[in-house]
Amino acid sequence: MDDDEEQRRAERAAQADYHVAAQERREAAESVKAQVLIDRFVERANAAGLPTEELTASPWSGGGRYRTGVSGWYLKQNRSIGVSTDGGYYVLVVAPERFGRWRRVALAPTPPPLQVGKGGRDGDSVALDILLDLRFDWSDVPGS
Repeated sequence: MDDDEEQRRAERAAQADYHVAAQERREAAESVKAQVLIDRFVERANAAGLPTEELTASPWSGGGRYRTGVSGWYLKQNRSIGVSTDGGYYVLVVAPERFGRWRRVALAPTPPPLQVGKGGRDGDSVALDILLDLRFDWSDVPGS
């Protein structure tokens, strides 16, 4: 390999690193804005008396639900996204776990996006603020 080719590879690697870092910065800034929306939702939900429940997760394959020990609200009616009472954002689809139906599965909050389902199938993507507002239209909201 000659020096020119090595230099071009090094430049391409540096450009790729730059773009990865820029994407990470954009996602971090987006998550900060999304967390503000979630915190407002938690305040509104508590003020409105929106009942909480233990969030459950489903395995990628197969049926059933796994207990998580996290209390909060589902944001999608298919129970794939949830928010805990302390403002944590959870994706509730997990790897299949042996004996998961009988034990609690460990679930960690993830950085929230402003666009839920981005990159998914048509119709699966929705803005987080709209999703949070729609949650109050469900039948378990007092007075609805």
